[in-house]
Amino acid sequence: MKNAFQPRCRPSLSIVGSSDRFPVRRIYCVGRNYREHAREMGDDPSREPPFFFSKPADALLELAEGEGQAKRNRVFYPPRTKQLHHEVELVAALGRGGFEIAAEVALEHVFAYALGNDLTRRDLQAEAKEKRRPWDLAKGFDGSALCGPLHGVGENGHLEAGRIWLEVAGELRQEGDIGEMIWSVAEIVADLSTYVRLHCGDLIYTGTPAGVGGLEIGDSVRSGIEGLAEIEFQIVEPQAAEAPA
Repeated sequence: MKNAFQPRCRPSLSIVGSSDRFPVRRIYCVGRNYREHAREMGDDPSREPPFFFSKPADALLELAEGEGQAKRNRVFYPPRTKQLHHEVELVAALGRGGFEIAAEVALEHVFAYALGNDLTRRDLQAEAKEKRRPWDLAKGFDGSALCGPLHGVGENGHLEAGRIWLEVAGELRQEGDIGEMIWSVAEIVADLSTYVRLHCGDLIYTGTPAGVGGLEIGDSVRSGIEGLAEIEFQIVEPQAAEAPA
């Protein structure tokens, strides 16, 4: 038996200090995991169980690290939206899977960390909420899961505290500390694993601090997490429709 057409390559991320690539299986995201962001989105930031949503693996767009990479890191403004928002996040990459993982051992399943950005079509999300519809097109569009290269735990250890920030055109928009997350990485992995069996290759976007805001074509965005390299990218005109494969 053969495929009716050639399947696309599996999305992957580079690993700092290695020639290997990290094949991505699924992308999970945690909603409202910083208290001030929960407040700005009109929610009660009490410590209720975390909630999750997902993006397709091919929504992933890897960005190069380092100063002066904005022109290389081009991010296309998505069509049919007027409110594209940035959400800078710590990303945990799993090297081991499991079901109902205990929080005490959950960090043993984390292979690496990266700097990410959960881009959101906020106008489409607001409409979906109002009409009680799924968020899929607001969260899972092409290039909506921005991510830098992975920094292995073996070299850098676990990131449990440190400044997280984002600026647009030199203006600081988001700033916090990953130690301020309502749910830690270990707790997130443990809780998520009670809903689904996690596997190596899964990425978890762990939430964003307050200050999410709009992006326009031409904007230059710079962000960082203490312990990881900074990332710069630029928002450019919508990509032309792709020719059929």
